[in-house]
Amino acid sequence: MTRLGLPQWAGTLAVKAAVFITVMCCALAAMLGVLVHVSVTNQTVGQARDLALSRLSDATKAYEAGDTLLPGTGVDPPELPDDLRRLARSGSRGTMVSDRHGRPTMWAAGPADRGRALAVEVDYSQQSRTIAGLDRAILWSSGLAIGVTLLVGAFAVTRVTRRLQATAQVARRISAGDLDARVDDPRTKDPTHPQDEVAAVAAALDSMAASLQGKLLSEQRFTADVAHELRTPLTGLHAAAELLPPGRPTELVQDRVAALRTLTEDLLEISRLDTGRERLEVDAEGLAALAERVVRASGTDTAVVVLRDARVETDRRRLERVLGNLVANAHKHGRPPVSLTVDGPVVTVRDHGDGYPDYLVEHGPQRFRTEGGAKGHGLGLTIAVGQAEVLSARLTFANAADGGAVAVLTLG
Repeated sequence: MTRLGLPQWAGTLAVKAAVFITVMCCALAAMLGVLVHVSVTNQTVGQARDLALSRLSDATKAYEAGDTLLPGTGVDPPELPDDLRRLARSGSRGTMVSDRHGRPTMWAAGPADRGRALAVEVDYSQQSRTIAGLDRAILWSSGLAIGVTLLVGAFAVTRVTRRLQATAQVARRISAGDLDARVDDPRTKDPTHPQDEVAAVAAALDSMAASLQGKLLSEQRFTADVAHELRTPLTGLHAAAELLPPGRPTELVQDRVAALRTLTEDLLEISRLDTGRERLEVDAEGLAALAERVVRASGTDTAVVVLRDARVETDRRRLERVLGNLVANAHKHGRPPVSLTVDGPVVTVRDHGDGYPDYLVEHGPQRFRTEGGAKGHGLGLTIAVGQAEVLSARLTFANAADGGAVAVLTLG
């Protein structure tokens, strides 16, 4: 059975508030209308009943004295309602409204001699028109009041939802990496002006963004400073390691020095990417030839599969850096066979290992984070993502259904 869902706009705060206001206005108008209708009807009917009973008393005195009855008065008139006739014949007095020749009539009846009923009729047309006019006035005024209240409420709610939407948009920009984004709600600027809840949320979001930006800038400065400070002594250490006599200890020292130099260069590259000031050197490149160069430079047994070659406008050095890091990561953390597939502007690097960790697939790579005892610093994929952003390309990570990690680079 197909379940039909409501349109997306039906779940917005403005629509919910409008529906709530409308329902409450309708309920309040109905309650007030009923109270006014009942009150006025009771008063009108009561006045007509008193008049009819008063005339019935006068008619009873005239009938008992043998005087001529006034017009509208009679004994057992045929138009008298049966219920009121039976009530009068039983010895009681009462009133009832009924139609007589198409006109509303108030009847009053009481007992007469020989088990008959003495009845008086009073024209009830004016009172009936008064009540009908009152009901129409209640309906029109209720509709007008509901419409005005709905418009005013919708205007007020729309102002609030517009501010909430602006705050949500800034939050999305911050989550996307734009830490300069701010709500700047004017209500947060004036300390003498009372802040509502939306302004409080906006102020908290701006404060959080400023704090996050400050911490991130401090981390970036620290990373850059450490990398720069390590670069000079590592250069000297590398030169000194080259002068050591051949042997296994020398190879170990040189290997660790090379690892430190690679880490330092990666940190410098990340610090440059963090600044967002990287400039492209764009040229036309064939992806198939570039993929072959990357694989040869990596010195790995990676299969290059060209389904459809493409020539793209890109920065060759940065693109080689991205693909080189993806190939290196596949060999370092995955298992062979590793393939690099070119399908037009889409390049896919796949291995047949255990796949990417869940956090990486969901949130992307994070520097200095690895799982499962894997060796490395998590910088290779971080640099690949950063360089892809500079290239205006999209780099996604997934795990194949039959096992293995899959990285897909889509060039614009």
